[in-house]
Amino acid sequence: MAQNPTQILQEHKLRITDCRKEVLKIFLKMQAALSHADLEEKLNADFDRVTIYRTLKTFLESDLIHKVLDDSGATKYALCSHSHTGGHSHDHEHVHFKCEKCGKTICIDEVQLPKIVLPAGYINKEVSLLVQGICDKCN
Repeated sequence: MAQNPTQILQEHKLRITDCRKEVLKIFLKMQAALSHADLEEKLNADFDRVTIYRTLKTFLESDLIHKVLDDSGATKYALCSHSHTGGHSHDHEHVHFKCEKCGKTICIDEVQLPKIVLPAGYINKEVSLLVQGICDKCN
């Protein structure tokens, strides 16, 4: 995946705006899942909450970010690490890890979730797993 916000937006065929670039810069810098409130705090009122919300919604719809399970109750989002070239969609069914010391929630793409077979009549929409412990930086 490109590491430049403008390139990422172009790769996902999204209009380049100041808010989108700034939100991507924060995701790239933090390398962790962030909530809407986290982004508002880091953007220092440069953009209103509705603009940030719409940016996150657009990023979700464009498969640029995905929702992350977190025990805090707040919806968090993480930047997808896959390349968008080729137009293939992918799943976000991987392990998320929350550090008990620094509080960061990160995606562990190297660990895939086992296939869950549900009883007849049930439809799987999303599977997520949150592992809690101490991250490699805090250990």
